[in-house]
Amino acid sequence: MSERESLSAAVTYGIDFARERLAAKRILALTGAGISTDSGIPDYRGEGRVARHPMTFDIFMGSHEAQVRYWSRSFIGYSRIAEAKPNAGHYALAHAESLGRVFQVITQNVDALHERAGSKHVIDLHGRLDRVICMACSAQFSREAIDLQLTALNPTVSKSEDFEFTPDGDAEVELTAEFQIPSCEKCGGVLKPDVVFFGESVAESVAQQAMQQLDHAEALLVAGTSLTVNSGLRFARRAARANKPVIIVNLGATKADEIATAKIEASTSLVLERLLLD
Repeated sequence: MSERESLSAAVTYGIDFARERLAAKRILALTGAGISTDSGIPDYRGEGRVARHPMTFDIFMGSHEAQVRYWSRSFIGYSRIAEAKPNAGHYALAHAESLGRVFQVITQNVDALHERAGSKHVIDLHGRLDRVICMACSAQFSREAIDLQLTALNPTVSKSEDFEFTPDGDAEVELTAEFQIPSCEKCGGVLKPDVVFFGESVAESVAQQAMQQLDHAEALLVAGTSLTVNSGLRFARRAARANKPVIIVNLGATKADEIATAKIEASTSLVLERLLLD
């Protein structure tokens, strides 16, 4: 029996009920780490979760040693993000967009898998790991270009070891203090991945754009996020206050379960296609 065929009766009923609530509505999808687990990217909170050892913004900016620690771990771990492929959940949202059902995706993820799947209207709420920014002059670089520099500076460091990876694209590895990191080629400033670190706020312009898109939506689909972080939870609360259907697809509890119109406890890879396209 296939996974699609083995969905429980309760899940199937939940999908049918949710489809009715989403019918003929402009849908905004809010996604989190759970939508990417089937692409091989682990989740901090769901099934297969890893321990959290966050690098905060203040720690990163506070010392060269912290920057070396971050980039050495990221140098090993980023390959998991770079090599990941979109899964059925990503493709379902992209297809639904092409059909006019989903008009906007807002993602808390930094893996760019929605874009790789073909979604055109994506707001990367927490940034993207495939971009790097200079904290002094705001120059932007591709992560591929920075990885080439890191490789040239550290020719003896291998990426082939079997380390534990995290959703943020780093690895649980400790390299020596001799690990070398590049500075901005334009001004010599500190380079940082263009993502929101712990302790760092989402850019106000990005937050406003996301909220404006939610206000234009007629329904909110939450996929693969527990909404533990307020930057995601506030979307569900705002939609509920406006009496818009809030449909949640997630393995495990979320902070918005009590205000959800429907909660489907199942993998996004199995559910989204049936919810949006069947």
